[in-house]
Amino acid sequence: MLIEPKTERLQLRNWRDSDRAPFAGMNADPQVMEYFPALLSRAESDAGIDRQLAHFEKYGWGFWAVERLEDGAFIGFVGIKNVTDDMPFAPAVEIGWRLGVKYWGHGYATEAARAALQVAFEQLKLPEVVSFTPLTNLRSQAVMERLGMQRDPDTFEHPLVPVGSLLRKHCLYRITPKALNRR
Repeated sequence: MLIEPKTERLQLRNWRDSDRAPFAGMNADPQVMEYFPALLSRAESDAGIDRQLAHFEKYGWGFWAVERLEDGAFIGFVGIKNVTDDMPFAPAVEIGWRLGVKYWGHGYATEAARAALQVAFEQLKLPEVVSFTPLTNLRSQAVMERLGMQRDPDTFEHPLVPVGSLLRKHCLYRITPKALNRR
C-alpha cells in the first residue's frame, strides 16, 4: 500500500517523471549540495529517483517528492527510508530531506519531516528513526533539533565519503515515538 502524507501546505508523494528535471537542477546546485562530496549529474540524479521508486515499490514509503499545495511546485524531497547496511548503526530507518534553495527558510523541511515521522511511528510502528549529517551542516542539525531528535554523543565517519574529506565526520540524531509526541 502506497503511503502519501499531506500537511497543511505540502503533499508528500511518490515520484513522477516530471520531477526528474527539477530534481537534477537541485542536485547540480552548489548551495543545495554544499554538504555532499560532489554535485550530481543528470544520470546520477535520475538513478537516485529510480532507487526511491524501487524503495516505494518494496515498502510503500520512502523519500517522498514534496509538492507545495498552493501552486503544485516540486520543492524537493523529505521522507524515511532504510539505511544501507554499511552504516555503523544499521539496521535503522533514517529521515532525510533536500529542498531547493528558494524553499529554504519557510519551515517546509520541518513540516514535512513531522508528517514523515508520524507515518514512521503511527502507521509503521517503528521504535526509532535516525538522521545524520556532516558535523558542519548546522542547518540540518537545527531541523533535527526542532523535531525533538537527540544527538548521540559519538560521531562516526561516513563510509561513502572519501577519507580526508571535511564532510566525512558525521553526527547521528535519534527520535522515538514518545519524543515526537511531546512536541
